[in-house]
Amino acid sequence: MSALLLVDAGNTRIKWALTSTEASLGAWTRDGAVMHADAAQLAAEWAGIAAPAAGAGAAMRVIVANVAGAAIRDTIAALLARCLPGAAVEWFASVPQRAGVANGYRNPGQLGCDRFAAAIGAHALAPGKAVIVANCGTATTIDALTADGRFLGGMILPGLGLMASALARNTAQLPQIAQDGKLPAGFADNTDDAILSGILSAQAGAIERAFALHRAAEVLVSGGASAYVAAALALPLRRIDNIVMIGLHAAARAG
Repeated sequence: MSALLLVDAGNTRIKWALTSTEASLGAWTRDGAVMHADAAQLAAEWAGIAAPAAGAGAAMRVIVANVAGAAIRDTIAALLARCLPGAAVEWFASVPQRAGVANGYRNPGQLGCDRFAAAIGAHALAPGKAVIVANCGTATTIDALTADGRFLGGMILPGLGLMASALARNTAQLPQIAQDGKLPAGFADNTDDAILSGILSAQAGAIERAFALHRAAEVLVSGGASAYVAAALALPLRRIDNIVMIGLHAAARAG
């Protein structure tokens, strides 16, 4: 059995999962997440997986999707070299075609590797379906995938937290609100609810527009804010825990 470490370095957190290429899609042996500032904590986690992987008599394989910049890449590379020496490390990148997904970006390499991984994950989870993939994190990405696996492109907008922070920072009298409040029914009768209604409606409206434009069968919603955004949608949908990691797993299983 080939041990496989998947790492998704997003804009805010570094998420990871231990699995194998033979395991069912999304079946993790162990997983975790840390904020960027706490990346050093991964040393203890990853050092702990080296012995069992080696004891199984299989080489460790690592796939990393990083959209957090060069400094985080260097940090992860150093941690891997220290904790998992000899592991085969792949820095996942967007290419014209992989794991049944054809990258329709004008310049395929310009597509964020997290969006490409999410598309691969969506195609593996919903084969033969035209879907919208909404990944709701620091930024919200909304992408269209055809039933036969063609990535058409999509939308990028600020996530819930960024929208709320932008209002609080750039206006004189609007407060900073939490993004995890309950969406009010109808029109809000106080400022906090009005802000929450506005930012959730903006997210949901963009997803609904993409769904209608693509004539999709389903929306796959993922990311840290997915629970709040999904609750505002009146569409056929599935919430997926870290669809980027699912996509990395599917890419590894495809070879």
